[in-house]
Amino acid sequence: MKRGIGLNQEKKAVCTTTLIVINIAVFLILTFLGDTEDTVFMLNHGAVYGPYISEGHQYYRLFTSLFLHFGIEHLLNNMVLLGALGWNLELETGRIKFLLIYFIAGLGGNLFSFWMNDRTDTVVVSAGASGAIFGLMGALLWVVIKNHGRVGRLTNRRILFMVALSLYFGFTSSGVDNAAHIGGLVCGFIAAVILYHRKYHVPISAV
Repeated sequence: MKRGIGLNQEKKAVCTTTLIVINIAVFLILTFLGDTEDTVFMLNHGAVYGPYISEGHQYYRLFTSLFLHFGIEHLLNNMVLLGALGWNLELETGRIKFLLIYFIAGLGGNLFSFWMNDRTDTVVVSAGASGAIFGLMGALLWVVIKNHGRVGRLTNRRILFMVALSLYFGFTSSGVDNAAHIGGLVCGFIAAVILYHRKYHVPISAV
């Protein structure tokens, strides 16, 4: 008997796994060096701080902050979501487009947060991958729409519920950068609109 296996089943979400490993590694290194819940310590290691960007031109912080987390709970929450969302999105878009969406969303979320804080004269130190992760939600929403409302177990309703619930928890919790979440969500959706094209899956067959 000869069997054919769908191409998607041979793929692994390598980029998602790599991003999780890098985030955990960075957290462990910083935990060894100091206190990841200390604002000054995190600021000294690449967190976003408006005046350092606008006056000091330290634009690299918009990128480095994507790999920093304030404490173990912050890290675990983000890595669980990154694993679940990233796995689904990467297998649909491919590795390069997945990484483009992830970093466009992360940087876009940080830029939107920076702009909002500058407008309202709010000075905060922020870090975390959640802007990029919200971008994955936005991208998955477009992917599901493009595939007529369903991709695997994901549906429009489930993605919208996840987005609404995540935003609700953000707005009802303290110390959350909601501007980065919204900015990441929108940027991820737009990036997916530009980069993602529906592909046709090859089914398993047996002869």
